[in-house]
Order: sequence, then structure tokens, then C-alpha cells
Amino acid sequence: MEFPLSVREMTMRLAEKYQISELKSLSAEITEKYKVQSGHGKRLLKNEKETLVYAIVRMPATFAAVCGSLEAAAGCDVRTVLDVGSGTGSAMWAADAVFSPDSFVCIEREKDMLSLGRTFAEMGSYAVQNSVWLNEELSEDLLSDKKADLVTASYVLNELSEEKRNRMINALWNSAEKMLVITEPGTPEGFRQILKARELLIASGAYIAAPCPGNSECRLSRDDWCHFTARVQRSKLHKQIKEGEVPYEDEKYCYIAAMRYPPKNISSRVLRHPIVSKGMVKLRLCTPDGIVTETITKKDKEKYKAAKKAEINSAYNQHMTRR
Repeated sequence: MEFPLSVREMTMRLAEKYQISELKSLSAEITEKYKVQSGHGKRLLKNEKETLVYAIVRMPATFAAVCGSLEAAAGCDVRTVLDVGSGTGSAMWAADAVFSPDSFVCIEREKDMLSLGRTFAEMGSYAVQNSVWLNEELSEDLLSDKKADLVTASYVLNELSEEKRNRMINALWNSAEKMLVITEPGTPEGFRQILKARELLIASGAYIAAPCPGNSECRLSRDDWCHFTARVQRSKLHKQIKEGEVPYEDEKYCYIAAMRYPPKNISSRVLRHPIVSKGMVKLRLCTPDGIVTETITKKDKEKYKAAKKAEINSAYNQHMTRR
């Protein structure tokens, strides 16, 4: 899904009062902060200007990653959404695009993030415009009386200390009346956190809806990690700030979606981009029996046609050869 044009245009208007060189410098500083200081509970953005740079550089990528997570997990009627660690609202906009719910509650501790998120929300759907924003420090007590059909937490776990993550995962699950979707960076560390969340959620009685085809033990080797890619179109301003030449960037992410009831079964999920060669397609698939590589040739016309169209992170429900 395309990042909302109205939000993109607003960031460009807000950036007009600053020099590009100044925004470039801030972007580099923010990137370094998130690499070095995440996971220690520190406030990483200090003012309105840094928040704007973050929105320009990171908001489209976060939107794309959360859209990918939600689309893969879609399958229930979502009327209410609780977005935890909302930032400037990327996940809210993604949930609105995928589910068109009736209401949103957004929790964000940084006042400048919340303020900019509210500004962007004025240009959204009725539900987005009327979203409720809470300027609160994330805690189990805060979530104890919060309930919603869908609870989202995007790029949040990596900003929490290790001891707080497990408690927060349980609190998020308790707030989800139908589904919880957690999205993290597509790094080995991000995947480690997703695996831990998966373990805790299954222990709490959750059904894994995506990306795993069921609740069986993850079969990936220890030197691998499950992650997906969302292609993000860059704005002119984004390219200037990041000094990028190509008109897009690829956002790597990983996620887990847990439901209160059994989801629609899938036979497998595409883990990597299909390898297409003359007369055949190779798919790396996660199945209930483990990780397999399926080679489909032109001899099987229907499967070959489906395999050529397969996309990373998509369910692949063709009959699979048992291994």
C-alpha cells in the first residue's frame, strides 16, 4: 500500500523552514542513536525538529512494514485499535488502510511525537481524525484497563529494557480482544525478540496467525532469521536527506500475529523472494513440517503459474509435496 500522500506533503511543508544540510546532519545523528542507545529506555528524540526528521525518514518505512504485517494477518473483523508506542502514527495509518476500523487509541510517551502524530491525523479518515492520543509512559498498569479488537506494537520492544519486554508482551496480549500484531526490525536481534514474544504468546494460549503456519516449534537454523522486505518509495526530500540516488529503499522487518481463536489455516508461507529460472521456480517455504525448498516446473501448469506470482511473506496454499 502507498504511504498517504497527504502526510508526505505535510512533512515537506513543515521541512521548508529548515536547511537541507541541517536535516541531513540530524538524520545521521538520529540513526546513530537508534543503533547505539535502543533498549536502554532512553528518550532518543529531543525536540520538534528531530521528530520531523524522524517522520520524514522513518514513517514511510514503518508504515510499509506494518502494512505487510497486518495484511498477512488479516482475517478478523477489526472495529477498534489500540496502538502502543505510536510515534507519529505510522501503525495507525497502516491499520486504517488494511482494516478501516471505527476508532483508534494511540499511546506515545514523547510529546513532540504525539503532537506531530495528531497534526497528521487531521488529514485522515473519520476514525483517524478522531483518534485518541494518550501522552503516557508505557507500563503494564497503563494497559490494564485498555481493550481493543486489534493491538499493535511496532518497533517498540527494541526500545525496552530486557526485563521489561516480557511483562509488556503479556500486557499487550491481555489488551487484545481478537488479535495482537508485533513488528520489529528485520535483524537477528529483532527476530530474537519476536521468537521470545511467540514463545510467551503460545504459552498464554494464543494461536499464531502469521507468519508461521501454526504453533509448532520454529525450525529455522540458529544462524538464520525470519524476516521480510517492504519496498518503500522515497520522496524527493527523503532522497535529499539520506543522499539516496534510487527512488526506493527496502525496509526489512519481522513480525508475529497472535489471535484469540484459530486462524484460517495456511499450508506454507514464502520466506524468500522466488528464484525464477528457465522453466522452473524455486520457493523457500515455512511449512508445519519445517523449512523446505520447493521446485516447481512448467509441467505442473497451475502450481507453476501460482509460484511465479508468489511474493515474500505471502501464504502459499498450493498442495505441497511432503518431505
